[in-house]
Amino acid sequence: MAGEDNDGKTLVQRAPEVAGNVLRQLLETAINGAGIVPGAKATAAGHLVRRNGVEDAIDSLIRSHVALAAGQGVATNIGGLATLAVALPANIAGVAVLQIRLVASIAHLRGYDIDSRCVRTALVLSLLGNEGTRRLMEADVVPAPPLTVATAPVFDASLDKVIAERVFAELASRIGGRHAAVLVARRIPLIGGGVGGALDALSTLSVGNYAREQFVTRRRLTQS
Repeated sequence: MAGEDNDGKTLVQRAPEVAGNVLRQLLETAINGAGIVPGAKATAAGHLVRRNGVEDAIDSLIRSHVALAAGQGVATNIGGLATLAVALPANIAGVAVLQIRLVASIAHLRGYDIDSRCVRTALVLSLLGNEGTRRLMEADVVPAPPLTVATAPVFDASLDKVIAERVFAELASRIGGRHAAVLVARRIPLIGGGVGGALDALSTLSVGNYAREQFVTRRRLTQS
């Protein structure tokens, strides 16, 4: 039948599986690195040794990732992203990897185990930012913000699946939004080429600031 794959599943039925697979690959690339692109732990360590403490390192991480997102070309050269082309264009996937790496680096510096499944679910949720997460909470789609998800006593597979679906949908929606903005901007001399990079930079800044707010220092959590 039309709309079915070799397993007999419809495209709608396969949507959660596709979302989960894409997000898992983005996570692995962001946390472990790919080719010459370092992963989250190495990136966090590199900024920490060059800066005056954790908070200064986090400031540096956010600035550098905003600049990388604005550059766009760097993001699309991360190894392995070509395999995501069916689901997401390489530039969108590349910026998502940068944003996940940024969030994971911040969480790592603040004392979280970014290999934990609970923490990884929270990292993905953080891509929605404050406004996106709040909307899902108000709609009772997710029960809590990233901090609570990251520190949950047990891993919730069903919540992880829901968050993967929602974040995948958000990443996909950026394609249409970006294309619309670029089409409008192309009518204005000297502006069109920078619109995509500016949108990515603003999005990355928002995600970084939200992660800094959510992933409070683990020692502070223990004391509270």
